[in-house]
Amino acid sequence: MLDVSIIRKDSDLVKKGLKAKNADAGLVDRFLELDEKWRGLNKQFDDLRAEQKKLGKEGKEKAIQLKSELKKIEADLLVLDKMREEILGQMPNLPLPSVIVGKDEKENKTIREVGEKSGLKNPKDYLTLAQELDLIDTERASMVSGSRFGYLKGSAALLEFALVDLAMRTLLKEGFTPVIPPVLINEKSMRAMGYLERGKDEIYYLPSDNLYLVGTSEQSIGPMHMDEVFKEENLPKRYVSFSSCFRREAGSYGKDTKGILRVHQFDKVEMFSLVKSEDSEKEHIFLLSLEEKLMQALELPYRVLDICSGDLGDPAAAKYDIEAWMPGQNSGKGEYRETHSTSNTTDFQSRRLNIKYKNSNGKLEFVHMLNGTAFAMGRMIIAILENYQTEKGTIKVPPVLQNYLEIQEIIKSGI
Repeated sequence: MLDVSIIRKDSDLVKKGLKAKNADAGLVDRFLELDEKWRGLNKQFDDLRAEQKKLGKEGKEKAIQLKSELKKIEADLLVLDKMREEILGQMPNLPLPSVIVGKDEKENKTIREVGEKSGLKNPKDYLTLAQELDLIDTERASMVSGSRFGYLKGSAALLEFALVDLAMRTLLKEGFTPVIPPVLINEKSMRAMGYLERGKDEIYYLPSDNLYLVGTSEQSIGPMHMDEVFKEENLPKRYVSFSSCFRREAGSYGKDTKGILRVHQFDKVEMFSLVKSEDSEKEHIFLLSLEEKLMQALELPYRVLDICSGDLGDPAAAKYDIEAWMPGQNSGKGEYRETHSTSNTTDFQSRRLNIKYKNSNGKLEFVHMLNGTAFAMGRMIIAILENYQTEKGTIKVPPVLQNYLEIQEIIKSGI
């Protein structure tokens, strides 16, 4: 959530930030109105409590009266506080000053393009290739689980494990701690990460247990350190996690309904950092550099996008995306599709989670939290199949993965 002191001191700045994110700027005035009443009642409560403490034995009748008044004010404060929290929860994180102001994804800016695109004539899309080589089976998955599911088979399954291995080996060298987190988390954790007020329809919920399935492992990594205080010298704290992820894809009706590009269940390796407030923008660039390092290791062509304010999502204050070139998309004309994102959420999530650090002056500050995709498995496998396909219909294995798969080319048998 946002820092209340900023809303009080510079409401115009907050309104500007909410408008840039296509959020309701009127939330600011509604919050300030409630906040003023809340603060006034708090002062009244403190004054009456002080008066109550001064009373002696002879003031018994007055004490009874004050006790009754204090009880009523306390009840009113609880109501007002709940209303304040509800409005605060509807306010997304403010974009950093460096973020492009724009309405939607059409106003994102391409920073750079890297790598050479395939010169293959008449490239096939990944699903055609996968079906010919018996690598992906969505028909049987639809019978077992419904639409937007798939079986990875043979070399496709081995490609996933090879990608996990590559990501882990690369990031361990960079000082990341590996974690396999729970994929079911409680309401407090999911709400603290900022995903329930808006976008709740994307999340799978188990009402009998009051638990949520994570849509990305950052949602369970962030709450690991809830209510903790770090020593400054122990930051940054970096994790690399592997988990299955689950999304309802409620907002994607009619989009990518076939195949495994947009599915309800997928595996992902995710980076997560907790840093000092002054280091978060530098850490953001570092996470992006690691995403690019992994893409370059696979020798896949890609582009980097600077995401505009209207396409950030609630928790993010700044975000970069990487899109891989996929030559089989768009009826063989080729198309860039998103494979990675990295977000700086500043103190938006840590404020709710109450994760702090003690700076060199002994002052407690909220950590800044960041996340970034190492590999989202389905999409990376798609990019490999389409970019490494051959004229004869086989798939070359990226050189960096060949030792793991122990083959150089995926042929008809799938192994």
